[in-house]
Amino acid sequence: MMLVESLKGLFMCHSEVDDTRGRVSLLDGGAILSLPMLYLQGVVLFPGATLPLRLIQGRLVAAVEKALRQVDAPCTIGVVLMYRQVRRQSSQYYANASVGTTAEIRQLGRMDDGSLNVVARGQQRFRLMRHWMDVDGVVWGDVQIIEEDTPSRTPRDAFAQLASCNSFRQRTSSPILSLDISPIKHHDHMDSELDCGTPSPKSTASNHSAIDLKMCYSGSPSSSSMKSSNEDGFFMHEQFSSQELHSLKGSGAAGRLGENTNVGEENFCLTPHRDLSNVRTRDTKPQCPYTLSKQAFQAPLSFWPRWAYEMYDSYALARRAADLWRQIITNPSMDDYVRKPDILSFSIGSKLPASESVRQKVLEIDGISYRLRREIQLLKAFNLIKCRCCKSLIAKRSDMVVMSTDGPLGAYVNPHGFVHETITVSRATGLALDGNPSTIHSWFPGYSWTIASCADCESNIGWLFKATKKNLRPRSFWGIRSSQIADDVQELDQDE
Repeated sequence: MMLVESLKGLFMCHSEVDDTRGRVSLLDGGAILSLPMLYLQGVVLFPGATLPLRLIQGRLVAAVEKALRQVDAPCTIGVVLMYRQVRRQSSQYYANASVGTTAEIRQLGRMDDGSLNVVARGQQRFRLMRHWMDVDGVVWGDVQIIEEDTPSRTPRDAFAQLASCNSFRQRTSSPILSLDISPIKHHDHMDSELDCGTPSPKSTASNHSAIDLKMCYSGSPSSSSMKSSNEDGFFMHEQFSSQELHSLKGSGAAGRLGENTNVGEENFCLTPHRDLSNVRTRDTKPQCPYTLSKQAFQAPLSFWPRWAYEMYDSYALARRAADLWRQIITNPSMDDYVRKPDILSFSIGSKLPASESVRQKVLEIDGISYRLRREIQLLKAFNLIKCRCCKSLIAKRSDMVVMSTDGPLGAYVNPHGFVHETITVSRATGLALDGNPSTIHSWFPGYSWTIASCADCESNIGWLFKATKKNLRPRSFWGIRSSQIADDVQELDQDE
C-alpha cells in the first residue's frame, strides 16, 4: 500500500517558495491581539495539525501578506470554522465558530498567476471576541489566546503500599501476573509508579486505619481481626500461590481496569480468595502472562477511590485513549504521545473520523482530561458513517483504510482553493457516480477520481478513486467528506 502526503504537489508550477519556519513564538495565555482571519468551510484546525491552502481570491492573498508583515505575531493567521445554518423557512446562512486556532505560515509558494500556495500549522486555540473588515477587504479579528492547563496526575499520597505485599514479594521469586495489558502501560510502568502513586519506603500497613485494613481483607477469614505484618504476609502468600496465579492467567484476569474484567485494579485485594479463580473476561483471545501491578497492592489513604482519580489523571486517560486508537483506528500510532497528554488530545482530535461539528466541539473543550474523556467516548461510539442530509448508511468503521500519512482523515486542497477534510474507506454503499474518471489534480498519484453523490438525496459526498497502474493497492477506495457525514453526538449524549 502506498501512503501519500496531503501536501504533495501543492508547490508545483510555482515561481518562488519561501520557508518561514522558526519565526513564530508561542503567545502568552490570555493575551489579546488582532490577527488576519481565514473562515474556512469544512475545516477544523487543531494545534499541531497541518493545513494546506491554495489562496486565489485577492482578499485572502492580502490577508496572508499582512500576516507576514505583522509585528506582534509575525507569520500568524487565525483559522475559524464557518458552517451553514438552516432557518425554519429552509433558507441557509453562514455562521462562524467562537473558538479557532492560530496558524503559523510555514511555507509560502507564489504562483505565476498571483495566487498563493501555503502550508500552515496549528499553534494555539483562541476565542474570537469580534471581527471586522479593513479597506482592502481583509477580515481581522480580536482574539484572546486560551491558556491551556497542565496535565494532572494522581497525587502521590493518595495511595500507599501494604506491608503485606512487601512480605509476599520477599517470599516469592517467580514472575507474577499483571493487570496492565496495554503495551503502553507496560512501557511506562516505572514512570507511572514514580510519578503517580509510589509511597516512601517507610509507608507500611501499620500506618493505615483499621477501616483500610478491613476493606483490603474483606471476604476472607482474617477480616474479622487485625493481623501483624508477618501474618498478613503469610496470608497474602497463601492467597496468591503459584497455582492460583496460573488459574488467574488462564481465566483472563489480566484485563484492564473496568473494561475486560470483573475485578478492577483498585479493588483486587477486596475480592475473596475463592472468587478469584472464577474471574472471566469478555475477550476470549489468549493472553500473555505479565507481572503483577503495584496498584493491586495499594491501599487508599484518601476518601476517593482510584477510579475517581483516574477520571482526571491526564496520563492514565492518555494511555487509555492511545489503546483505543490502536484498536479502532490503528494508524498513525499515538503511542509516542502518551507521555504528552496535551499533544495527544489535540492529535486525536485532528485525526478523529467524525463530522466537522463533532470535532469543533472537541476543539472547544477546555481541560486536557475533559478533552481526552470526550475523545474516548467518541472512539467507543464510532461505528457508522451516514449521510448528513438523509442519514443513509455510507460505510462502517471496519471499512476505513489509511491512504495518507495523516491517517484515515486528511485535509486536501483542490485547484479552486477549497479544502476538504476527507475520510478514506475501502467500501461504500448508497453512492452514485457522477461524470467520467479523471487523473487531473488527483490527490493520490496513480489514482483517478470520480465525483460520488448520495443515491437518495443526491448531495455531494466525495469521490471514488481507482488505480490506473497495475501495481497499486488497493485497486480502489472512496473519499468521504467529513462535512457531509451525519452528526451522531446527540445520539451519543442521549445514550449516556
